[in-house]
Amino acid sequence: MNLWLRLLWLIATAWRRPRIDLPFAHSSLRFRVWPHDLDTSLHLNNGRYWTLMDLGRTDLMIRSGLWRPVLRNGWTPVVSAGQIRFRRELRPFQAFDLETRLLHWDATRVVMEHRLIAAKTDTIAAIALVQAGLYDRKRRSFVPVHRLMEAIGVVAHSPQATPEVEAFLSAGDTLRRATASD
Repeated sequence: MNLWLRLLWLIATAWRRPRIDLPFAHSSLRFRVWPHDLDTSLHLNNGRYWTLMDLGRTDLMIRSGLWRPVLRNGWTPVVSAGQIRFRRELRPFQAFDLETRLLHWDATRVVMEHRLIAAKTDTIAAIALVQAGLYDRKRRSFVPVHRLMEAIGVVAHSPQATPEVEAFLSAGDTLRRATASD
């Protein structure tokens, strides 16, 4: 199954999975490593991890109901930073779960965690943090997170940033400052 088929499957079967009540519930999706997912070392290609994480974020958006205001307003999901830690390989035909959840947010962006977990052993194969937001092309700015939450009927305050999230955000700020003159 290529990625477009995985996306179509995700959309077509979303109604069968329970609603996700953001901001504190998470998405969990089961996948399998197919031959077209492999690199020359015969394990899941490092780039494929990132693409599968897109599906986790899409599932979160669909099952929380956020997809309706996103489509209605023409907002575009944008990832602004990401960091991954590979811990174990995922081999051909191995089943694994992708868990996606919100960890923290500021005025316009959220930090999400993705965990890829080997199905038989419950071993974390990879863990990633991603900073993302929804961009309003008409206004040429990111949509405030409180507006996103209101759009799905949620009133919540961001959890305190963990040391891992603070380090991730700090690294992103440092890199942004280092490349500001480019």
